[in-house]
Amino acid sequence: MGHQLRRWGLVVAAGLIALIVAACSGAPPAAPAAPGPEQVVQISYVGGAVQGGVSRTPVQLGRKVRLVVTSDVADEIHVHGYDLKTDVPAHGTGTVEFLADQSGVFEVELESRGAQLAQLEVR
Repeated sequence: MGHQLRRWGLVVAAGLIALIVAACSGAPPAAPAAPGPEQVVQISYVGGAVQGGVSRTPVQLGRKVRLVVTSDVADEIHVHGYDLKTDVPAHGTGTVEFLADQSGVFEVELESRGAQLAQLEVR
């Protein structure tokens, strides 16, 4: 019986040693998942309002974003915080592309009208 207990103790000890060695192997931790493909946010401004209402859109930090705004009025699209601007012609489309490299909530508006188009929540 003593021989079996000793053998069992050696098996348990060997298993524990293997677990400790694996845990302390110095292997680098798994890299965080890379952001997915470009995120397209489409907004339509007609008759003085955002179609479907102003929304808060989640955006993954580090992801490329393409804002596509169609409008029935000419104005400047402004992404606050990133300080990005581009013109949108009346009955046309304006596009802003950027890398979401700052976390927070950022307002998108038609600058001259002060009309909020969306909020981008980068996290």
